[in-house]
Amino acid sequence: MKRRQFLAGLTAFGTAPLLGAAGQGDIVLAQAGAELRGPDVIYVPTPDGVVDRMLELAQVTAKDTVYDLGSGDGRIVIAAARKYGARGVGIDIDPERIKEARANAKAAGVTDKVNFVQADLFKSDISQATVVTIYLLTDLNLKLRPKLLKELAPGTRVVSHAFGMGDWKPERTESINGYTVYLWRIPPRKE
Repeated sequence: MKRRQFLAGLTAFGTAPLLGAAGQGDIVLAQAGAELRGPDVIYVPTPDGVVDRMLELAQVTAKDTVYDLGSGDGRIVIAAARKYGARGVGIDIDPERIKEARANAKAAGVTDKVNFVQADLFKSDISQATVVTIYLLTDLNLKLRPKLLKELAPGTRVVSHAFGMGDWKPERTESINGYTVYLWRIPPRKE
């Protein structure tokens, strides 16, 4: 198969390969999970007042590692680092949002505390989180829920802006200027 046909076949399936020469005539393909599909939701930033309340509700401290799944411009993990001294990881599938988040972290002076990763949140390792924040749709929360329960340590706080998780009842629900915020804690493992 000719190189051009091979590449055309790959891009027809929605991949975006990165090419480089490894040796004579060899092709190296590097694919991140984020390149396999686009975002599940459109980017809508969480208002700053809601960000503040989400972090307060989760009782974030300097001992926490906050993971924001679908992190957008990075405002939640940046706020956690600035206000509480927490470490943070933002995961987003959109390369433009990652670029923006990294620039925002630099401007806020928190690049030593936060990291932004372009990846599929459903395939990412989130086990180091002590707090997880999300602003996804209910069906995505339901899809994410088994991963949260499997990978996160008991007691890890999960905070969602606007959308619940079906029959998993939140520990707290609050309304902030017309926005709803939910808090759950990962329960103890059943033996």
